[in-house]
Amino acid sequence: MKFDVKDIGLASEGKNKIEWAEGEMPVLRSIRENFGKNKSLKGLTIGACLHVTSETANLMITLKLAGADVSLCASNPLSTQDDVAASLVKNYDVPVFAIKGEDNKTYYNHINSVLDSHPQISMDDGADLISTIHSSRKELVEKILGGTEETTTGVIRLKSMEKKGVLRYPIIAVNDAKTKHFFDNRYGTGQSTIDGILRATNILLAGKKFVVAGYGWCGRGIAMRARGMGANVIILEVDSLRALEAKMDGYEVLNSKEAAKVGDIFVSATGDKNVIGKEILKNCKDKAIVANAGHFDAEVDLNYLRENSTSKKRVRPFVEEYMMKDGRRIYVLAEGRLVNLSAAEGHPASVMDMSFANQALSVEYIYKNSRDLLCKVYSVPEKIDKSIAKLKLKSMGIFIDKLTPEQEEYLTSWEMGT
Repeated sequence: MKFDVKDIGLASEGKNKIEWAEGEMPVLRSIRENFGKNKSLKGLTIGACLHVTSETANLMITLKLAGADVSLCASNPLSTQDDVAASLVKNYDVPVFAIKGEDNKTYYNHINSVLDSHPQISMDDGADLISTIHSSRKELVEKILGGTEETTTGVIRLKSMEKKGVLRYPIIAVNDAKTKHFFDNRYGTGQSTIDGILRATNILLAGKKFVVAGYGWCGRGIAMRARGMGANVIILEVDSLRALEAKMDGYEVLNSKEAAKVGDIFVSATGDKNVIGKEILKNCKDKAIVANAGHFDAEVDLNYLRENSTSKKRVRPFVEEYMMKDGRRIYVLAEGRLVNLSAAEGHPASVMDMSFANQALSVEYIYKNSRDLLCKVYSVPEKIDKSIAKLKLKSMGIFIDKLTPEQEEYLTSWEMGT
């Protein structure tokens, strides 16, 4: 079996992490039991480009037990847990191509190593796998049944491909499932982003001016957790409705130029480019901290920092100090990459339980229905979304009410009135 990990000797540590995470993933465990009995994915080859974490490992194990051949590479150069990668190879016979801190060339070599397995289904977190297939590995398209996409950034890229008519096979946007973005993006990103910032800096958030760029589900979660730790939260938005919602939720809403003058910490969560850009970096205070919770480091204008600084040095693990020409110091966390997975461990397993349950069931759905799917981006079927919510509630010991026949009739009729 081919693989490329940092140190296979780390496998025992990784196995402990995988087993710990598995204990917090009852929904995926339930799906795994059914998959194992039915061998729902027997004969299927899956290529995955995801964050190589203990939670992802449990997804890979689930797919393998269902009868699939799976291989995995990292969807971000800094998000790999090297001990987990080693354990997947040694303990679970899953080919992994991922090393934390790998350079750009290695990153794409690893993507191509996964594609060398000739996958019938692609699994993405950021759409690098599918973009590589569409650009340099087009010969693979003919045998591909479909793919899944985990994150907001990737869905944006794929919908652009669909709109331009260049998407060559169907995609299910796992990110758009309610049991994914309501929970993973809000509670997962919210908690893990704060975790990453604190691990990297060890600062006190209470009393700080904490600027969140973007008030989508990720931004909402980050803002909520920062406020909970005593920070004074400021929201940046380009959407008037979201800006209004942020104001009504009790946050201060400013534009970038105004926020730059008062902010202590700046965090982007948008999926767009140069969100923490010249306007902020030119006007921010000395010792401002910059972090990114979006998928790609493009959200921070690193070129501006390089061109307008006299030096750069690492002052702590995952903290780089840019000495600007005017004497200000700007601290960038995790090289501008997603801080929650680079400087910390990413989302809690109990949140990823629902996200990866969506992944597993979406793969099964594609396998069974690929002939009826067009080359477009689909939402996760509502039946899958609701079944995952029910399984999660059941695992928490929560049982909810049902509508009575009389109530159902009332909601579907027009005759009853007052």
